[in-house]
Amino acid sequence: MKIKPLADRVVIEPAPAEDKVKGGIIIPDTAKEKPQKGTVVAVGPGKAADSGNVISMSVKKGDSVLYGKYSGSEVNIDNKEYLIVREDDILAIIE
Repeated sequence: MKIKPLADRVVIEPAPAEDKVKGGIIIPDTAKEKPQKGTVVAVGPGKAADSGNVISMSVKKGDSVLYGKYSGSEVNIDNKEYLIVREDDILAIIE
């Protein structure tokens, strides 16, 4: 995949949605919740400050992250679903 996000945008590969709940009940596709975690695939160079300096990003490729439920734009590249979000929409890095 060749994608290079601009400014403070991040490309995330969402984690797959859960098929079962703890009790073993299988959830149909229409009732599955969108995942709120994923893996960073690509990172932009950073946001330009008013002074002209570029503010570096706090996430990097390969980080596992939590993001807002309805944040970003969903895109399909090479038959794979990705999410493009601003760095501000990322809530936490999972270690």
